[in-house]
Amino acid sequence: MCGVVAVIGKQNASQLVVEGLKKLEYRGYDSAGIASASCGKLQTLKSEGKLINLINNLNQISNAKLYSDPLIAIGHTRWATHGNISLENAHPLTSENKVAVVHNGIIENYETIKNKLISEGYVFKSQTDTEVLPHLFMKYIKLGNNFLQAGRLVLKDVKGAFAFIAMSLDFPNELFVSRNSSPLAIGLGDKSNFVGSDAHSIDHLTQKIIYLEDGDHALVKLDGVDIFNEYEEKVNRKIINIKAEIGLITKGGYKHFMEKEIFEQPSVIPQTISTYINSDSRIKINLNKLGFKNKNTLLILAAGTSYYAAMVGKYWIEHIADLPVIIDLASEYRYRKPSVFGQSAMLVISQSGESLDTLMALRHGKELGLSTNAIVNVEGSTIDREADFSLYTKAGSEIGVASTKSFTSQLVVLFIIAIALGEKFNNLKPNQIKKYCNYIHILPSAIAQMLNMENEIKLIAQKIKNAQSIIFLGRGLLYPLALEGALKLKEISYIHAEGFAAGEMKHGPIALIEDHVPVIMFLVSDGNEDKAISNLQEAYSRGAQIILIADKNCIQKASFAHFKIEIPNFETDFKSFLSPFLMAIPAQLLAYHIANERGTDVDQPRNLAKSVTVE
Repeated sequence: MCGVVAVIGKQNASQLVVEGLKKLEYRGYDSAGIASASCGKLQTLKSEGKLINLINNLNQISNAKLYSDPLIAIGHTRWATHGNISLENAHPLTSENKVAVVHNGIIENYETIKNKLISEGYVFKSQTDTEVLPHLFMKYIKLGNNFLQAGRLVLKDVKGAFAFIAMSLDFPNELFVSRNSSPLAIGLGDKSNFVGSDAHSIDHLTQKIIYLEDGDHALVKLDGVDIFNEYEEKVNRKIINIKAEIGLITKGGYKHFMEKEIFEQPSVIPQTISTYINSDSRIKINLNKLGFKNKNTLLILAAGTSYYAAMVGKYWIEHIADLPVIIDLASEYRYRKPSVFGQSAMLVISQSGESLDTLMALRHGKELGLSTNAIVNVEGSTIDREADFSLYTKAGSEIGVASTKSFTSQLVVLFIIAIALGEKFNNLKPNQIKKYCNYIHILPSAIAQMLNMENEIKLIAQKIKNAQSIIFLGRGLLYPLALEGALKLKEISYIHAEGFAAGEMKHGPIALIEDHVPVIMFLVSDGNEDKAISNLQEAYSRGAQIILIADKNCIQKASFAHFKIEIPNFETDFKSFLSPFLMAIPAQLLAYHIANERGTDVDQPRNLAKSVTVE
């Protein structure tokens, strides 16, 4: 969600910034722009839509010798919040063609600042909250302040969650940067330095990265970086050596990143497993670090797909470890007065490690005295750095906005946590622990078998691709999968989809059933299948088009279904406990192929962002 990149001290800085912006495309955006300084002039170029439009414009004016080769440039991919999608609202935003700013986040008090600046004669050309920043810089520079002093005065004026980069013709060899809740990384070079929303955006330029901490601001110069905390005290932040991931932005022969990431799961999951289970079935998770010295209630917080993983985790932990679990939406947690009675530990789940609502929930948990832990995919992310203890999913970079391999790797970590807790509190016998660990080791091959169902699922996608609304059903461990399946579908196909616990159908959702409405049920023989099939029969008798994804036994019992996808034959207990893994694959494939059939932008669906850095 929005991305910022800056280069200072390198020839052709604009082109290098664009290369960084390419690496931020996965975050989601609707416009892009760059600004550079050369020969005492500020040059700004913007475009709506995809980054290729900006690249084409840059190439045209470069070929026509209308664009000077700068040593300093800033760039931005925008996800619209304040103001519609337009060139006027695209970043960088400027003031008097002397100051330019790119910004990720929200300035909460921008209206008050804007009205005051207008009364002082400043002219606004956009509807964004961001435009107050360049005007404030201009105001304080005119008053005789240097760039650092001007930036500090700006920070005193603004409130909100943000990360921004500012440049000024009056200080052509400096960048002022600041972060408050939104992530920002500084890369170090030889007489050159770089800034990006994440390390990946600048890893083509450097492998030495500094992550700013909350409240930090910095003056980035040609020959060094001065970093200050919120009290304006000069501080040293840790320099981290990173390694660029080769092939990260290639699709490897697949049509879309999402397709590639779905099919990577059999090779990704073993990495997650080996991180937390020894070859002799010993769990490598330190539960004391997780805050589990006593058998207290566990609080899990997450958003989106990670929230549905948390729902599955609740089933597993309560069943296997007999430990009470509360799950909550991260975006809601700190806006009420949550009771922590009987709780000692909080676990947050985030693919990016930068989701602002999840980060703020984690911070609130700290304030309430909870031990804070995280399941994240990105090491060194803000949530990883601020949590007391982190568990890494090791899924590798996930470019598609719709989460796939991150979801299943999160489930692996949650299942292993459940086993570890069951062992710690003597709820599992050694033979049960070994059985569960064996199940986990079977997972990669089981998922590979599920991927073999692709052609059958593709045929169903062709049949229902024009539906206006689709309903997903599940019971028990498969209820969260119904929610996840619906989320995947609406995210990338733009079809309205809802997931329900099958037993809730008669309590309201059945009113949505009419002729030919597709109803998709995930089902395995877990002892509750007869009740679930009765729920499905209720939809069938009202004209629904029934799609059943189930094992052989359930398909025989629900012979009335219009379309049937029979999953491979797995051991009964394996199916019962690990059905969320098995059913995640058809849920992902169905969403992918429906979206592909409809011709939508699968990897970068409209209005969505990979990393949600605003509340």
